[in-house]
Amino acid sequence: MRNSTRRTRTGARAGTRAAALCAALLLAGSAAPAVAAAPGAPRGTTATGAAGAKADAASRSGRGALVSADFLYSLEKPEDVTAWLTSAEFDAGTVRYGVDAYRLVYRTVDPHGRPTTASGLLVLPRGGGSRLRPVSFTHGTGSHKTDSPSMQTGGFLPAPPITYASAGYAGIAPDYLGMGVGPGPHPWMDVPSETTASLDMLRAARAFVTGTGRTLDREVAVTGFSQGASAALGLARALQSGEDGWFRLGALAPVSGAYDFGGAELPALLAGELEPKSSVLYAAYTLVAFNRLHHLYDSPAEVFQAPYADTVEALFDGAHTGRQLMEGTPATLDKLLTAHGRDLLAHPTGPMAAALRTTDDVCDWAPRVPTRLYMASGDEQATVANTAHCRTALARHGVAAPVVDLGAVDYNGSRHLGSNVRGTAAIVRWLDELR
Repeated sequence: MRNSTRRTRTGARAGTRAAALCAALLLAGSAAPAVAAAPGAPRGTTATGAAGAKADAASRSGRGALVSADFLYSLEKPEDVTAWLTSAEFDAGTVRYGVDAYRLVYRTVDPHGRPTTASGLLVLPRGGGSRLRPVSFTHGTGSHKTDSPSMQTGGFLPAPPITYASAGYAGIAPDYLGMGVGPGPHPWMDVPSETTASLDMLRAARAFVTGTGRTLDREVAVTGFSQGASAALGLARALQSGEDGWFRLGALAPVSGAYDFGGAELPALLAGELEPKSSVLYAAYTLVAFNRLHHLYDSPAEVFQAPYADTVEALFDGAHTGRQLMEGTPATLDKLLTAHGRDLLAHPTGPMAAALRTTDDVCDWAPRVPTRLYMASGDEQATVANTAHCRTALARHGVAAPVVDLGAVDYNGSRHLGSNVRGTAAIVRWLDELR
């Protein structure tokens, strides 16, 4: 099997940053060189290796159990991976092996604890030892269900787990609830459900890898970008607290997160300190997604101005693309939000305040493993105050986490996205030093 996609751009290439890209995963559909099937690689639907995880209590209850494992593509040789990453504009300097990629569908729970399914991307090196160290990578914000690592064969979305696998790790990237082939809407910035989906993806990966004759180490290197940086901290805390019977936290390296969403990100967004169009999208996503879980308003007209009150909720149904979001929303917050909508973000009370307490405590603990915070000065989407606040919170718990400024690196006109591009290879090199 050989798969290829033509390179496309979301928005006008020569336009403003907003037209180039206004949310972290609006690059769906970017291209890669052709990829080929691996001889003898699993195909179709299977539950291979489920016995490998039966010892865990979570597996006995169904969480993390494999529903299916589909072979997606292979980059057979290191030079194939190098060409692939170079085309995606990622650093290929850490490539050692070819890779095989799979989509796993697994059992997990929704934000209310009810059984559901989710999907994710597992990338394994074609070589190396029989025992692989897992790297969990949680991705940034997307709007369409296909804005997920397991749904793309090239470009920005799967590049991090492919980078980790080609360096000899097991690259494990959950799509999140409601993304990929998972049912329902995506509960955006809901750290608890991001945590359970990420943990159960690790369990499903372990079950699958056991069926291939290899094993996953217990120690997990945890990283993530943007939205995924907060998700990474949620997963890391769960691993350290012993929520899984096998996996434990080994290292932690989030990139460009909105760790203090209510105390740093929303104030910067409302003050006009961030890129205007991405601020519009993030404000809309916040109100729509949080309302689904926490009931912030009875009618969209309470928080959104006409004509957007009639259409904005539907834009975040998982079936609309980033381009449709850009075309269906105004250029500024003043045209999007009512006075009440702005006040709800600026001075949260009640359910909104409760929801933000969950997003804003992700750094309020003490990782007992090597920890670094990666960011890029001039980030136009995630204010760098987030990283400063996270570092301060960790320090209160006795953790001196170095902040690594990745410098002036842009990707499609976005410093925010550029931090993921440069940070991925930087984290691989750091993990190699820790071995």
